[in-house]
Amino acid sequence: MAYHSDSSSSMVRLNIGGRKFCTTLDTLTQREPDSMLAAMFSGRHTICQESEKGHIFVDRDGKHFCHILNWLRDGVIPPLKDSEYAQLLREAEYYQLLGLVDGIKSALSKRKEDEELGTELTRIDIIKCIQSDRVRFRGVNLSGLDLSKLDLSFVDFSYACLKTVFFSRANLQCAKFRDVDAEASIFHNATLREEDVNLLEQIFVELY
Repeated sequence: MAYHSDSSSSMVRLNIGGRKFCTTLDTLTQREPDSMLAAMFSGRHTICQESEKGHIFVDRDGKHFCHILNWLRDGVIPPLKDSEYAQLLREAEYYQLLGLVDGIKSALSKRKEDEELGTELTRIDIIKCIQSDRVRFRGVNLSGLDLSKLDLSFVDFSYACLKTVFFSRANLQCAKFRDVDAEASIFHNATLREEDVNLLEQIFVELY
């Protein structure tokens, strides 16, 4: 049967794979008017409505449909685990909710960037460490830290991730940089041995 309503704000009862939901025509049609859900309730399509309770049945997994409704209501991407995002993305693609699809992909992309730049230590941690002898940060992720103007002489940074670290005006005399990942790090006016300058120039960091 085709779905008809006298009011765009009228209540709609849904049965999504056995899970029951209540919403309105406004919610289903306004935010994403070109979606499958909007088309289903345009009055132009035949839909399966249960005779007794009036629920409209959709043969999809209803686990994440609450997130779909909240997106249609508020335009907010929920904080979920990656595996749950994958499931929600599949449902969003099925219902042709292009805004939600883009939002999920952006959330996953930002999470990946944050994880890549997630540092294991803070500037305060570094300052505490360099007050002791034979400091080693071998293999440690220090991405994005501001280590400018610190005395980091003799510190062992071998194999560390130093992406976008600020070493400006730092004392790096005799510091070790073997096999570091220092992409986009800045060593402006840092004190370095000549051999370290040559090494860092080979890994494309900003020295001056």
